[in-house]
This record gives sequence, C-alpha cells and structure tokens, in this order.
Amino acid sequence: MTNTATETNHKTIERLVKGVQTSDGAGVKLTRVLTQDLQRRLDPFLMLDAFRNDNPDDYIGGFPDHPHRGFETVTYMIAGRMRHRDSAGNEGLLGPGGVQWMTAGSGLIHSELPEQEQGLMEGFQLWLNLPSQRKMTKPSYRDISPEQIPEFAADNGVLVRVIAGATHGVEGAVNKPDTEPLFLDVHLPANTRFSQPIPKGHHAFVYTYRGQANIGDVAVDDRVMGILSHDGDTLEVSASVDTRMLLIAGKPLNEPIAQYGPFVMNTDEQIHQTLRDYRAGHFEAAVVQSL
Repeated sequence: MTNTATETNHKTIERLVKGVQTSDGAGVKLTRVLTQDLQRRLDPFLMLDAFRNDNPDDYIGGFPDHPHRGFETVTYMIAGRMRHRDSAGNEGLLGPGGVQWMTAGSGLIHSELPEQEQGLMEGFQLWLNLPSQRKMTKPSYRDISPEQIPEFAADNGVLVRVIAGATHGVEGAVNKPDTEPLFLDVHLPANTRFSQPIPKGHHAFVYTYRGQANIGDVAVDDRVMGILSHDGDTLEVSASVDTRMLLIAGKPLNEPIAQYGPFVMNTDEQIHQTLRDYRAGHFEAAVVQSL
C-alpha cells in the first residue's frame, strides 16, 4: 500500500536577535528587538520594543506627547498601568493583560504615561505598517480589556491568548485584512508542546519573555527574538521549563518604506509633507474638524 500522507513542513529558526538596549520617551529603558534594519525582512512589522523594569527611575517619565503617522501601534501590557491620551480625545488605562490598538493613520499626537510610582512595568509595543492606500485613513483607537481577549486552552495545559488572528479555531480580538496579523501570547508549562500553522509567504517571529522556547534544535532564550524561516507552514515549539512567548506573523505589504522617527510613509516626499503638516499643527486641526 502506498503511503500518501504528506509530512508537515516545520519552520526553523533563521536567526536569533537579542535587540538593542536603548531608551525612549522621557528616559524609559527598553530593548528595541525589531530594529529598522529588519523592516524589509519582517514586513509588515516595523518595530518591536520590549520593556521590563522594576526600578521606577527606568519608567516613571513615560512617553509624553509625541506624533505618529502612517502605521498602527499595538501595546500589550504584562504588568503595570499606563494611561493613554491622544489628540482625537481618546483616553484609556492600559493594565496587566490588556491591549491598546491604535491606528495613527493621517496623524495624531498621543501620550502614554505610567500610573504607578513603584513595582514592575512590563510589556511590548509593536509597530504594524499600513498599506499605501490606508496611510492617510482617519485615526482610531481601541482599548481591549483582558476579558475581551479570547483564549485557547489545550489539554496539555498550554494557554494561548489570541490578540489577533486565530489559533485552533479560536478567533482573536482583532482582524486586519490588509496585513492579516497573527499575535499570540503562548504560555507553555514545562514539558509541553504547541503547534501553529502559518500561511506560506507570511513573515513570522517569536519573542521569548519567560523561560526558553525550543524550535527544532535551537533554543530561544528569555528576552531573545527568533526569526522564523521562509520555508515551512507550521511552527512546532516545545518547552522543558515554564515558558511564555509571543508569536507574531503577518502578510508582507511589499511596498517602499520611508521612515523618519515616528512617521512611516512610502516616499521621502511624503515624509517631507508629513513634517510640514505636523509643524503647521495640521494633525490636531484635522482631528478637531472631524469631531
């Protein structure tokens, strides 16, 4: 009898990245894991910052008023509390397990300031690019409470919080058709495994923030990103110790990227126009006119 079963093609680790220690905002210490030189390789993702500080001096200044245009920010809090305010009149308190999904679009000004003076502040901010036809869309903001994030619980004790995309039949809190992002927070007890299909052609990476994730014969340690190979259609991950990791994947836009600080467009001229608009106060003026 001929065996017609097709063996699953597993993804492997192409590269390990420890990120760059830096500070942003008013002196918040963080690790820039996805840096600008990786934007083409991990398109549509532009940046990933990870912060884990229990010294208030390392986070108390927060991120005062600053502008954005042309992309989306996804902030996921593990511990601590951060207050969001923006020029469109939105306000929200981001606490442990919650997500803030903001579409900067045509431009807004916002702040993210801690509402605590002691204790651990831990979380992530991911920048997700917008396609050229949506870069000037109206800004929007969504607070997603921990209770609004669906979860998948496997028989072996693995727990997956499904922020965007889907896993094992569980649809996430967010769906974005342009980039089809997958954003999973995977909790693996010791000596467990987890499997996740990833569409061919999508770019994907993992970031371990507790323990050690094992993919093939490569260990992705705490505070390390593993870029997943182009080949393969399934991620298989195992853990010998209690482990937590982010799994992030998305459909590349394959468009030019022009970035100047907090502005991400497609051409240098669009960046110059963005700077003119910002200096002229058009970010806030456009918002006021739309209210």
